Amino acid sequence: MAGGLPHPVLFSDLTGADHALSNLLGVGEAKHVFYTWIAMAILFICAFVVRKGLKTVPGTLQNIFETIVGGLENFVVENMGENGRKVFPVLIVLFLFIFVQNMLGLVPGCDAPTANVNTNAAMALFVFAYYNGIGIMRWGPGYIKHFMGPMLPLAPLMLILEFISHLARPLSLTLRLFGNIRGEEIVIILFFILAPIIGTIPIYFLFMLAKSLQAFIFFMLTMIYLKGSMEHAH
Repeated sequence: MAGGLPHPVLFSDLTGADHALSNLLGVGEAKHVFYTWIAMAILFICAFVVRKGLKTVPGTLQNIFETIVGGLENFVVENMGENGRKVFPVLIVLFLFIFVQNMLGLVPGCDAPTANVNTNAAMALFVFAYYNGIGIMRWGPGYIKHFMGPMLPLAPLMLILEFISHLARPLSLTLRLFGNIRGEEIVIILFFILAPIIGTIPIYFLFMLAKSLQAFIFFMLTMIYLKGSMEHAH
């Protein structure tokens, strides 16, 4: 079910994968785990195919990946400087992972794992641990200055505010992605019920853009958090 609406037939239900995974993991529903593994498999297969077929004159698939990866790398370096190259592998994997998960929601018989709050919470907590870990490794105990504000007299107040602000980031990342993707899934189901073909196909193109945008927003916010942790505290 999605928001009280009947969900279309899912591949995970037809194959019994949802039931098997639910029993294995001891949870009530595990289809988002199944489709997360599907997204990982897609990325591994694409990486293997592109890596195996690398040519001086790139083919179509190599061109697509070079454009995406090269464009995003330039974007990161322009905003973070050369430090951005050190964290870019993590950023690009996050973007591609979320992008593929989002797009699975547009494939008949599949569901977007990012329409489940648990998937997004796991990625958001990883981002929280990663950018703080980078900050601690770079600045050591001096990383605490990032939470103390620009003026020493305001440090006690800023320390509390900054801690609250940083603790809210995983929640913000989780709910933003979950709300948008879940909402789009519900709208697609509504259009499918009202006008199965005519109403659904045009909205697919709009949601392809929206799902790409959500992956980019998660990528961009992670980049901003990393930039803040790597910059010198004033």
